[in-house]
Amino acid sequence: MGRGREGVIPPPPQPFPTEGGGNTPCPVGILPGRELLNYNAVGHFPMDDLAIRTEHLTRLYKYRPVRGAKTQRIIEALVDVNLEVKRGELFGLLGPNGAGKTTLIKILTTLLAPTSGRAWVDGLDVVRDYRRIRERINMVAGGENTGYGLLTVRENLWMFAQFYGLDSRTAYQRIDALLAVVGLSDQANTKVSNLSTGMRQKMNFVRGFISDPQIIFLDEPTLGLDVGAARDVRRYIKEWTARPDKTTLLTTHYMVEADELCDRVAIIDRGRVLACDTPAALKRQLQREAIFDLQVSGFLSPARREQLAGLAGVQKFTATQHNGYMDLRLILADESVIGPVVTTLTGDGASILELRKREPTLEDVFVALVGRRLAEDTRQVGDVHLSGERE
Repeated sequence: MGRGREGVIPPPPQPFPTEGGGNTPCPVGILPGRELLNYNAVGHFPMDDLAIRTEHLTRLYKYRPVRGAKTQRIIEALVDVNLEVKRGELFGLLGPNGAGKTTLIKILTTLLAPTSGRAWVDGLDVVRDYRRIRERINMVAGGENTGYGLLTVRENLWMFAQFYGLDSRTAYQRIDALLAVVGLSDQANTKVSNLSTGMRQKMNFVRGFISDPQIIFLDEPTLGLDVGAARDVRRYIKEWTARPDKTTLLTTHYMVEADELCDRVAIIDRGRVLACDTPAALKRQLQREAIFDLQVSGFLSPARREQLAGLAGVQKFTATQHNGYMDLRLILADESVIGPVVTTLTGDGASILELRKREPTLEDVFVALVGRRLAEDTRQVGDVHLSGERE
């Protein structure tokens, strides 16, 4: 992390009350007909065992929808977020673009102050102890344009290593090892200005690990990478976190990434944490339901959609329109409900092109909680995201 400018972090907020309201760390999420396991109850982990903790963390943005307008609009980027991440854990934040993942990362990496609430990283307050925190962490943001174009890959990485006080011998050893991990060794002496977007992202990933931090924050780290490079990066993340006292907080909207890597995941949407548990436990909550994917010809009218949603036993469904056909995903109380579903669909003149039952995924959990697919962005009217960043 860079040292930043003095004065950009406001004074520490007043202690936030911890009794009488607010969510618990990794709060209980409600799925149809029952509650998720409260895997991380209040005070379940001693503070010394935690790498990251947030308490009623809130971040609001204010902006004027029209230039010169007297009234301001408030965007809730984070609302009463309570999380606990244990030391040595690979913890995932799963949510659509604009859900608040990046805002949370920025607060935890001391780049952004919270509006209210508190957060600790490695036992240190993110507002009061930001200088000490920056010595212990690093961050990789997917799609970030890092480096100086006139320098080579190796020169850029050596320069970043100097910011952390590494001697040249250690720096070059780590550079060479990490470049091999991401398959960029043959481009070590290439100027950054001549790299493709994917190659720049690989270099950015190496930069994040070169200081060998205690805690690494990875914000969509495989964004822009090809399939092979993304697989290598995921393998390295898992191996790195398995080392003693290493902790990773990963944000992603890729199901496979969260399922493959994370010890626990928190599902976040519109700035709120909806559920938190191991991927297996989250999916287990849906195993009593029957999940079907259907491909239907033609177009499903709004009236027929309402009729489908109102059928007994239809707990959730999503529909994606394509050219000449529609994909449906349904979460049903049990398999017997599929009969009335098919009858309703064919009654609108549609034909069933494909029907298959499958095991629940993390996306199904998200749909059950939120009612839409993870791929859909969480946006506000206008050009401001819930993450607080403008397009």
